[in-house]
Amino acid sequence: MKLLNEILGTKYPIIQGGMANIATGEFAAACSNAGALGLIGSGGMDADTLRENIRRCRALTDQPFGVNIMLMHPQADEFAKIVVEEGVKIVTTGAGNPGKYMAAWKAANITVIPVVAAAILAKHLEPLGIDAVIAEGTESGGHVGEMTTMALVPQVVDAVHVPVIAAGGIADGRGLAAALALGACGVQVGTCLLASTECPIHENYKAALLKARDSDTIVTGRIGGTPVRVLKNRMSREYVRQEKAGADKMALERFTLGSLRKAVLDGDTENGSLMAGQAAGLLHEVRPVEEIFAAMVSEAKNCIAGVYKEITL
Repeated sequence: MKLLNEILGTKYPIIQGGMANIATGEFAAACSNAGALGLIGSGGMDADTLRENIRRCRALTDQPFGVNIMLMHPQADEFAKIVVEEGVKIVTTGAGNPGKYMAAWKAANITVIPVVAAAILAKHLEPLGIDAVIAEGTESGGHVGEMTTMALVPQVVDAVHVPVIAAGGIADGRGLAAALALGACGVQVGTCLLASTECPIHENYKAALLKARDSDTIVTGRIGGTPVRVLKNRMSREYVRQEKAGADKMALERFTLGSLRKAVLDGDTENGSLMAGQAAGLLHEVRPVEEIFAAMVSEAKNCIAGVYKEITL
């Protein structure tokens, strides 16, 4: 099995998650320069902003980078054209089926990697000509599915013939080693990178992550079918209370309007949406992304070597 770094041409078998309003061109470039695959998150952008971020990223790195496109975005069709026009070579997708873009993307030699939360979806997407798939467990931050990473990854590995990348709850070398043991060729990480020197989120957001314990995340929108994992705070608790009381979807959307920007830009840790995965409890300090990636890979190697040494079957 080829590892992800061999497939993508990166130093490490790691992808930086394309987090909306966070994964800028500058941040993606920093992650690519540190050995991972940096991704520009188009989720909080419009067409012009995406194009600008792609160009800024290219000016800052000569390493591979990509773009994440949320297919439910109202400008997804424009984004799909922009990645071709700007010569982007790797695209990850979420929240939908990339089928209608595949012909144009493959003609442009773009590597296409959808994010899935179930093995049946991975199996459905494989005939489209995707190059790999990211199996993301419910432990992750932001929009989540139901299955855990431990259960999801091996079932996706068994369901498809393309490489599988594990995501959700992975924040250190132990998680990377576990993902490889489950049959994944590498990992995508997001939460652990929020606590990085280069991450552009507000310092208050980073401080809240460092204080978080293992049970300090909550999923909003589960009843309404739009589940999002965030840190517990005044906003998220009130959202869940209103949701359980029967508030309609429009009222809940108005309640959370602009909440991610409040967290990322304003540092409002009570009323902002502090997207984070369950691995937040593993974060203890703010470090450069280069240090985070190097430590993750080094720990994974030691972990794998230690397991083989200790286990006798």
